[in-house]
Amino acid sequence: MSGDSTWDPASSDGHEETRQQWTRKRTTFQRVYDVITGVTDYMDAGAIADRADCSTDGARDALTQLVEMGIIDKRGTRPVEYRRNESYFQWKRVERLADEHTYAELRERLDQLLEEDADLQRSFDVPTPDSVEVARIENGEHAAVHDRLESLSRWRTVRRDIELLQQAVSRAADRQRDGSDLDASA
Repeated sequence: MSGDSTWDPASSDGHEETRQQWTRKRTTFQRVYDVITGVTDYMDAGAIADRADCSTDGARDALTQLVEMGIIDKRGTRPVEYRRNESYFQWKRVERLADEHTYAELRERLDQLLEEDADLQRSFDVPTPDSVEVARIENGEHAAVHDRLESLSRWRTVRRDIELLQQAVSRAADRQRDGSDLDASA
């Protein structure tokens, strides 16, 4: 949905003409969707309406639909607050991976990441990124500290990608078994 948008509604970079085009070309629902997909902390409907350039009531209507669709979460009653549903976006990413890649491609990439994960475990001499004592990393030369922190960040990304790819591999395997993915190869 938001792929049609050419302007980031959360940005405040002063491109008023681009914002006006975005407002003109997108419906209220689409603009609220564009905004809420970038919201990771809860916000009320008024703040979302401001970003989406619509009325608070218009934003509430769109937000209610998005909650019903499972795309966003809500909490509270006065005020009701909303944020993106991370589980939905993770599911969507898994589905997209399984749609765009064969089982074999996904499995190959997963194996590469598992190997990289094992290398990082050996490099840090701990089983998980969360086991790394950052204080130990911060004692050293600036360049070495920077490299180690960058490696630690990469390791966390590898772990998240492994989780997604494991789900995508499983989804692609299910599709292959069901015969719904005729292009997949084992």
